[in-house]
Amino acid sequence: MTDTFTPAADPASQALLQHQDERGVLTLTLNRPDKRNAFDDSLISQLTDALQQADNNAAVRAVVLTSTGEHFSAGADLNWMKRMAAYTHEQNLTDALALAGLMNTLYSLSKPTLALVRGAAYGGAVGLAACCDMVIAADNASFCLSEVRIGLIPATISPFVLRAIGERQARRYFLTAEIITASKAVELGLAHSCVPADQVAAEADALLKALLGNSPAAISAAKHLISSVSGEPIDQALLQDTSQRIADIRVSVEGQEGLSAFLEKRAPAWRQH
Repeated sequence: MTDTFTPAADPASQALLQHQDERGVLTLTLNRPDKRNAFDDSLISQLTDALQQADNNAAVRAVVLTSTGEHFSAGADLNWMKRMAAYTHEQNLTDALALAGLMNTLYSLSKPTLALVRGAAYGGAVGLAACCDMVIAADNASFCLSEVRIGLIPATISPFVLRAIGERQARRYFLTAEIITASKAVELGLAHSCVPADQVAAEADALLKALLGNSPAAISAAKHLISSVSGEPIDQALLQDTSQRIADIRVSVEGQEGLSAFLEKRAPAWRQH
């Protein structure tokens, strides 16, 4: 597979850049640095489409979400917010459902996802980070659930942010709109690591190397396992479900290949050399 670079077809498409390398790593780059990578309905639609295509593309092994310029994303675009202020309730609902759809698509993607956050990640951008499986924050990153400052609430992103930081922390940061530093984001569970800005790429490469050494089917199944088991009572139904899952994957193509490779002391077929 050769490297591919795919901007969307219309001029506005340059707001989202796509690059897939020979390893199968798809990088989606928010590319509105003059707007601090703020997003609007167009960018939400483009990002949702790109993620859905990646989910259905067997050649994609992992997805990285990053940005150009100094900031990850300032959240909602000012001009978009001006338009929303004039929307009817029905139009606002349709608009909110589109953002909720993006968040859920990212959160439930079958491929592993990694967000690289530099600079500001405000409002809905916190949701994007919370929806990714892994988040690397540069030491200059700052997160903020800023909605209450302008009389709004972080409604559509709340299910995903709550799963990342928990109800107790949400009771503080949803209400105060305080700035969350990169190190604090790690403490809260919003980010997994905080590194100097010039080491973000190396940290990402280390995680991607680990991911790409693993079975794609098992990673997808593990993601679904986490979603299904989290918060559920440990009862006979759950024990039956998890036992069924391991039985299923043991007899699957990649399960059989992985076990054979382990026993034969060789690399499995999916591991790139």
